Amino acid sequence: MPDRALGNLDATHGELLVRTGVTGRAAKMGHRLTIRMNSWRAAVRWEGGQPTVAELTVDVDSLAVLSGEGGLTPLSGPEKALVRTNALKTLGAERFPQIRFHADDIEHTADGYRLTGSLEIHGQTRPQVIEVRVEDLGPSWRLSAQADVRQSEFGIKPYSTLMGAMKVADDVTVSLAAEQAKTAGDDGPR
Repeated sequence: MPDRALGNLDATHGELLVRTGVTGRAAKMGHRLTIRMNSWRAAVRWEGGQPTVAELTVDVDSLAVLSGEGGLTPLSGPEKALVRTNALKTLGAERFPQIRFHADDIEHTADGYRLTGSLEIHGQTRPQVIEVRVEDLGPSWRLSAQADVRQSEFGIKPYSTLMGAMKVADDVTVSLAAEQAKTAGDDGPR
C-alpha cells in the first residue's frame, strides 16, 4: 500500500478488544470478559511504498468492560465497574498508564504483514510477533490482527478471588479490527 493507505489509525477507525478466561476450582462462577480499549493510536512509517516501522499505543485507563459470558448470573453494571477497578489495579494503570507495541521488522505475507517487535506492558518489555491481515473492501481497507498475551510474562499477577478458587486466566487474547477509507492513488497491498 502506498504511504497514504494505512498510516495512522485510532479508536475512530475500529475496536481494540481484550478477551479473558477464568480458571480455578470455582471457575464456573466467573465471567469470561470482553474488554474494549477506548483510547489507542497506531502509526506506520512508510518508505518506498512499504511499511518499515509500526507503533501502537494504548491508554490503560480507557478500558471498558463490555460483557461477561458464563458465570452464575449476568454481569451487572455495578459488577462491570468493579471489574474495571480491579483490572486497572492489576495492570498498575497509575504507574504504567500505557501499553506499547513497536515493530521494527515488517515482512509482507500472502494476506498482509508479519510484525516483529517488542510489547511493553506493566513496565516490562518482551518480544512479540503479530500477524496483520489486510483486506481490500473496494472503497476502504480493513485491518485485523489477534495475539495471545501471557500476563505473568509482564510481571502481572492475574486477579483472583475466593482465596484463589476463581481467577482470571493468565493468557488473554487481544484483537484489533479497523477500517480506513482509501485515498487517491491507493493501489493495494504490495
